[in-house]
Amino acid sequence: MAKSAIEIMCSSKGIKLTHQRRVIAKVLSKSEDHPDANLVFKRSSKVDSNISMATVYRTMKLFEDTNIVVVRDFGDGRSRYEIYSNDHHDHLIDTNSGEVIEFVNDQIEELQHKVAKELGYELTGHRLELYGKKI
Repeated sequence: MAKSAIEIMCSSKGIKLTHQRRVIAKVLSKSEDHPDANLVFKRSSKVDSNISMATVYRTMKLFEDTNIVVVRDFGDGRSRYEIYSNDHHDHLIDTNSGEVIEFVNDQIEELQHKVAKELGYELTGHRLELYGKKI
């Protein structure tokens, strides 16, 4: 069976993957959303009922500490996870459903650099989160 994105990242960083960590890695790699620890636990325990919430928390902390996942806070009181990537993107969060949409917009990127330059700065990074309700 092919390795998941997180399994490959773990291997490249020398992180030992136990069976339960491997399950969590596969669950996260297949996620098309930004799951919180509870969702990771629910999805993982469907695969292996022996996975505990504590195992999920320890594994997510390991993945966070080794830059395999990034923790995001979208203002709903839950820490959500996404796989670490060098590819930049921003987020639009639906305040009704909680859905998180990833997007890239060249005009926004250019404007941010322009604003920074006008204020006498060279932009070295940013994070943009937009919040709204679907119309």
